Amino acid sequence: MKIIREPLFHFLLLGAAIFAVYGVATRHKNDKPGQVLVTQGTIENLVTGFARTWQRPPTEEELQGLIRDYVREEVAYREALALGLDRDDMIVRRRLQQKFEFLSDEITSRIEPSDTELQHFLEAHSTLFQFEPVLSFRQVYFNPQLHSENTARDVARVLDSLQRSRSPGNATRLGDPFLLAESFENVSLADVKKTFGGKFASVIFALPAGNWQGPIQSGYGVHLVFVVKHTNSHLPSLAEVRDQVRREWLNQKRKEASDQLYGSLLKRYTVKIEPFEQQKIAQVQ
Repeated sequence: MKIIREPLFHFLLLGAAIFAVYGVATRHKNDKPGQVLVTQGTIENLVTGFARTWQRPPTEEELQGLIRDYVREEVAYREALALGLDRDDMIVRRRLQQKFEFLSDEITSRIEPSDTELQHFLEAHSTLFQFEPVLSFRQVYFNPQLHSENTARDVARVLDSLQRSRSPGNATRLGDPFLLAESFENVSLADVKKTFGGKFASVIFALPAGNWQGPIQSGYGVHLVFVVKHTNSHLPSLAEVRDQVRREWLNQKRKEASDQLYGSLLKRYTVKIEPFEQQKIAQVQ
């Protein structure tokens, strides 16, 4: 009963009725036996389509060719329908289904949500829009191939110096040349994993901010890391993600509208599903 009282439901039913009546009226108008009517509107559409493709209007000869092609297509279409070639054709069935579903999509796309509706949607579907945790850090890199057996000693010496300074500072001169950046701002766990590897990412996301720490292994070698700040996972404001929230809201409304429309139309049909042996299903697979 709640669905029946929904204005959107009434709007969809009205649209479906208009769609059906228009389709029937158009079909009867053009399906006179032995006659193919090429209307002025049809010719304008042909000219517009040609101009959009070729960036110029068609010549008289080209226009006559477009009309001949249209008539040929119309005749072939009617004869194919008369022969029942549209039946049991999966591609045709799916295309007709898509065109029918465009009705509910078109109606729903005209609905503009209020900020209040979007805020409620954002809060009710917070997992869709949650900002993942990020951090900012600086790193000093050590190439084990350059330090050989002295790697641990050299890293410990630099770490001691950095910890006494308690500042991120300009520490790159204390390490080895590195192709990647020294400083990373507001990077996600996924980004750090992609750049340095999963083990490195897991370690630095667990580190407290405000001090040099390490050594930490990556696929490149050994690093000392200064975590500047952590930003925890949080739900953004509507202003930050309004377009995304609106898009998801419309997608949900389209689905609801489609389900409501099919639900109302399904009442006009009796669905019978014949039993199918499990053995035959296995053979099909």
